[in-house]
Amino acid sequence: MDQQKKAVWGWALYDWANSAFATTVMSGFFPIFFKQFWSLGADPQLTTARLGLANSAGSLLVALLAPILGAIADRGSLRKHLLILLAYLGVLSTAALYLVGQGQWGWAVLLYVVGNIGFAGANVFYDSLLPTVASEDRIDFVSGLGFSLGYLGGGLLFGLNVLMTLKPAWFGLADAAMAVRISFLTVALWWGGFTLITIFWVPRGPAAGGGAADGSMVAAGFKQLAATLKKARHMKTIGLFLAAYWFYIDGVDTIIRMAVDYGITLGFKSSDLILALLIVQFVGFPAALAFGRLGQRWGVKKAIFLAIGVYMVITAWGMSVTRVYEFYLLAGGIGLVQGGIQALSRSYYSRLIPAGQSAEYYGFYNLLGKFAVILGPLLMAGVGLWARRLLMPPAATPEQVLQVGRLAARYSLGSVLILFVIGAVLLLLVDEKKGRAQAKALSE
Repeated sequence: MDQQKKAVWGWALYDWANSAFATTVMSGFFPIFFKQFWSLGADPQLTTARLGLANSAGSLLVALLAPILGAIADRGSLRKHLLILLAYLGVLSTAALYLVGQGQWGWAVLLYVVGNIGFAGANVFYDSLLPTVASEDRIDFVSGLGFSLGYLGGGLLFGLNVLMTLKPAWFGLADAAMAVRISFLTVALWWGGFTLITIFWVPRGPAAGGGAADGSMVAAGFKQLAATLKKARHMKTIGLFLAAYWFYIDGVDTIIRMAVDYGITLGFKSSDLILALLIVQFVGFPAALAFGRLGQRWGVKKAIFLAIGVYMVITAWGMSVTRVYEFYLLAGGIGLVQGGIQALSRSYYSRLIPAGQSAEYYGFYNLLGKFAVILGPLLMAGVGLWARRLLMPPAATPEQVLQVGRLAARYSLGSVLILFVIGAVLLLLVDEKKGRAQAKALSE
C-alpha cells in the first residue's frame, strides 16, 4: 500500500475507533447506567438534570476552546499531536468508568465530561486533517469513508456490548451491570487500539506559520485567531453556509438525540429502541460510503439537498408512526442519510476555507456543531408543552393524559421541519464559486 492510501485509511479508521464511544457510551449505556446504577435511589428528574449539565459543560468547554486550539495547531503543525493527546484523554476517562461504584454519580459525571472533551476535542483536529490526506477530487469520498467506517465499527462493538448485557453468562460475567462496566473497558481498548493506526499512517500535515511548539507559537496562534475573525467578516459565503449548516444539522442532531425519547413516549419497548439504534448504525455504513460517491458524481450541494429532503419526509412520516415496524423503517431511513449529510457537509466546507488554516476553521465548524443542538430540543419542548396545554381536557383521566401526551409529542416532532426548511433555503443561496475565490484570496 502506497503512502497516500495509507494516509487515507489511517485517517478514516480513526472514525472506526472513536465511534465506539459515541455508540456504546454516549448513545447507549451511559444514560441508562447513570440513572439505574450510579444514581440509584435518586429522584429521576434530578438525575436527568445532572446528566444534562454534564453534557452541556463538556460541549461548552470544547466549543469555546476549539477555535483557539485550532489556531495554535495550524501555527505549529500540532493537529495530529493534539488529536492523539485528546483521544487518549478520552480513552483513559472511558476506561476509568469501570472503577466507578454504585451510587458514585459525581465520579461518573466527572469522567464522562472529560471523556466528552477528549472525544469532541480530538474530532476538531481529525476533521482538520481531511484536506491533508485527500485530494480535492476525492475529498467527498474520503469524508464519506470515515463516517462509513465509523458506523460499521461503532455498530459492531455496540452489538457485542448489547449481547454481553443480554447474555452475561455467555461471557462469564455475573450480571448485566458487570457487563456494562466491562463494555466501558472494551470501548477504551477499541478506541485506543485502532487510534494507533492513525498515529502510524497519517502524516502530521504542514504548518501555516511553521512555529516551534513553544510560547511564541501559542501567542502566534492567538494572533492568527484574531486576524481570522476580522477576515471572516468579509467571507460572506462561509457565513451563509455555516448558517445553513447550523439550521439543518440542528434538525439532524435533534432527531438523533430525541428519537429514543420519542419512541418511549409512543410506548415502544427499550429493546425495540436499541434495535433501532443498531439499524441506524449498519444501514449507515454503506450509505455514508455511497453518499461520498454521490457527492463526487452528482455534486455535493445537490446530495446535501437530497439528504435534507429525506429528513423532511422522515420527520413528517414520524408524526404518524403507530407500529414498531414503522419505527424500524424510520431508523433505516435515518441511517441512509445521517452519515451522508455529515460527511458531505464536512467536505463541502473544506472547499470554502483558506489553505493552511484548516484546524482553525474546523474549530469554528465544530463550535457551531456543539451549539447546534439548542434550538431543536427547545422548539420540540415548547411546541409539546403548548400542544399539551391546548389539547388537555379539564379533569382528564389517566388514559386521556397518555393520549394527549403522545399527540403533543407528534406535534413537537413536526416542528423540526422548520429547521430543515430554513437550512435548505439558506444553502440554496450559497455560491461555491464565490466562496472558493474568497478563500483563495485569503490564502495568498
